[in-house]
Amino acid sequence: MHNRKLLNIELGRVSALEYKQLPESGIVIVLDNIRSAHNVGSAFRTADSFKIDKVWLCGICAVPPSADIHKSALGAEDSVEWEYVPDTMDAVRRLKEAGYTIVSAEQTVGSVMLDKFVPSPETKYAVVFGNEVSGVSQEVVDASDFALEIPQFGTKHSLNVSVSMGVMLWHFRLHKL
Repeated sequence: MHNRKLLNIELGRVSALEYKQLPESGIVIVLDNIRSAHNVGSAFRTADSFKIDKVWLCGICAVPPSADIHKSALGAEDSVEWEYVPDTMDAVRRLKEAGYTIVSAEQTVGSVMLDKFVPSPETKYAVVFGNEVSGVSQEVVDASDFALEIPQFGTKHSLNVSVSMGVMLWHFRLHKL
């Protein structure tokens, strides 16, 4: 078994221009008042990794250009399309009008466990990730088509929002390839 690490030039990475020409995934993410610019940067990097179509930055989210975003995004803020909207509900309304199914990444009374959810390849999804302390706002949860919850087995019952994005978006892309 050969376990040599691959060199960067062996990874077959596309350029930012080539990235923008790749087919759309039918998935966008909405950041609902994420307070940490580092978490916003992680969102861009994760979105780039899974070829998410757009990042919607809402409320108190930092926006590019930002040294703190760039520190975790590593340039993904230049490849992934993004838009800033002051009120998350305005972004949700616009996405609903554009035919997206709105999914809150949140623990709710009626949430669906992620391992039980199979995304439809034909459906466009907008996945909302919430504030590091208060989560997705109740107003946005109420406006969502449903909530998805990541099964957890420890004592904390919460994950850092950037970790949640990685888990959720990998799951969506696994089923929408």
